[in-house]
Amino acid sequence: MIRMAVSSVLGFILIFIESMIVIKLKGYHGIEFGGLAPFINLWAMNFFLVYCILTQVTNWYQERVGFEKSEDNIY
Repeated sequence: MIRMAVSSVLGFILIFIESMIVIKLKGYHGIEFGGLAPFINLWAMNFFLVYCILTQVTNWYQERVGFEKSEDNIY
């Protein structure tokens, strides 16, 4: 749940970082995304990228620390 919230926010922030990189490299003054649908598509790609990265970092951290899930309890 926390991963989804963090991914949502970071995915939105990544849009602006990517836009600033394009503006600086191309020498533009602004970027038009072409409407709401392309903007949401870009946000969704960034969301899933950040979600996958956070999932991998979480798994790596759990293996490193030795965190074990208790699967004996069915409740």
